[in-house]
Amino acid sequence: MIIEVWSDFVCPFCYIGKRRLEQALDVFPHKDKVEIQFKAFELDPNASRETTLTIHEAIAKKYGTSVEQAKKMNDNIVQQAKEVGLQFNYDKVKFTNTLDAHRLAKFAETKGNAAEMTERLLHAYFHDNIVLSDKKSLLKLAAELGLDQTETDLILKGDQFESEVRFDEQEAREIGVQGVPFFVINRKYAISGAQPKEVFLNALEQVWEEENQKQTLQPLGKTDQTAAVCNETGCDIDNK
Repeated sequence: MIIEVWSDFVCPFCYIGKRRLEQALDVFPHKDKVEIQFKAFELDPNASRETTLTIHEAIAKKYGTSVEQAKKMNDNIVQQAKEVGLQFNYDKVKFTNTLDAHRLAKFAETKGNAAEMTERLLHAYFHDNIVLSDKKSLLKLAAELGLDQTETDLILKGDQFESEVRFDEQEAREIGVQGVPFFVINRKYAISGAQPKEVFLNALEQVWEEENQKQTLQPLGKTDQTAAVCNETGCDIDNK
């Protein structure tokens, strides 16, 4: 079973949804048969690389509300994060461009570290309040995962893996993704948003059953149930 996950590192519900999916997988009996593939999605491709606004200020500006009202909205998100074991230090979070972070994740994927880098970038933003557009900070995060510093530095200074990011985003548009997180199971089933753990678990169980059930054929019309047959034990030579 393959689960593709479109998300952005500055999306709180992407982190919450990721954790709820993981909690569902923890009790799913076929977890070892599930592969998760992370896909890039920028909530705001035009976001500045300069961090001039706090997350509260950015939300207030986006929705035309006050900073206090935005903070109340974000307090609800912080509470939802706590319920799945995540600590969001939202007062110090600064919204920024995430293209370089996605490029770094794509590079990490080539080294077999896609899951680890995705988790580290989300934690870095919401818990450690690291600015994800800062190349020096991204370089340090890469070092934590053991990625070669010289190679990583060259990638961050150039535009490598941007085409992979754009491919994911184009694919998202083609399949109708309008918001993240967005989960696609076996290219047949879609789950939108940070759904409860139970929703993910039910989906996993349903897909597993549908994909692995044996086809049962119905008898055709009236047939002679005593007709001779052969099976793994031999042939019924006495049945005439």
